[in-house]
Amino acid sequence: MPDPQQALNLSRAAEWLRQADGLLITAGAGMGIASGLPDFRGPGGFWSVYPALGRARIAFESIANPAAFATDPRLAWGFYGHRLALYRKTTPHAGFALLLDLAKNMPHGLRAFTSNVDGQFQKAGFATDRVCEIHGSIHHLQCLAGCGEQIWPADDFHPEIDAANCRLLNELPHCPHCGALARPNILMFGDWGWVDRRTTLQYQRLQQWLSTVERLVCIEIGAGTNIPTVRHFSEDCGGRLIRINPGEPEVPDAANGIGLAIGGLDGISRLHQAVACT
Repeated sequence: MPDPQQALNLSRAAEWLRQADGLLITAGAGMGIASGLPDFRGPGGFWSVYPALGRARIAFESIANPAAFATDPRLAWGFYGHRLALYRKTTPHAGFALLLDLAKNMPHGLRAFTSNVDGQFQKAGFATDRVCEIHGSIHHLQCLAGCGEQIWPADDFHPEIDAANCRLLNELPHCPHCGALARPNILMFGDWGWVDRRTTLQYQRLQQWLSTVERLVCIEIGAGTNIPTVRHFSEDCGGRLIRINPGEPEVPDAANGIGLAIGGLDGISRLHQAVACT
């Protein structure tokens, strides 16, 4: 049976989008689920994807940590190398294209702010200079030894993984400047060595864009409260908020926020349909 409240919320959200002169997309791990990407919620979900780490009782917070590269670099790169290969071969779901379509007639277009490090927005056709990856990108590397502020693309690194043991089989990536071990340019747990220069420039560009938008609408997809970076940004961006989240759809201000308790792709599709039908 159709949910009358959800229908009312979709109609209201569609009206906001028709009035908007700029669209901000904010996204957490839930954005990638419809593309087949894991979100690592809870140790059970994480270990089901990486059973070797489960057998060793290695938690996500321990392997997603620069200390792991110092103590066992082949295990650390087994984890991150597997993710890099997975993201490279993954096709972004149709929702990305629908979001681009929603903003096609808006005077200021759209921007994306994401905690995801997978590069799926760019792969889906979002312009590189219109995406802010607040936790960095797995498609870029930096020096583990911190020899400088250099960040370089991971294009030449093609990991070969022993998936059963979560270990890198081929040569470890190294810093082209000093020869030390390279690591992903990602903000990890307990990370004091992350080079944030690339992300800082992205963030500055986004803030400059936000200052030009007068009727901003933010569509947030799949951002949870466990690490609330995206949710906080969505709530503080200065626009109306449409929050798509099947488990945590609550919004702090009902006058300027709408919560849709549905999955990412489903929510985007229904929003797109609601705009098209009115």
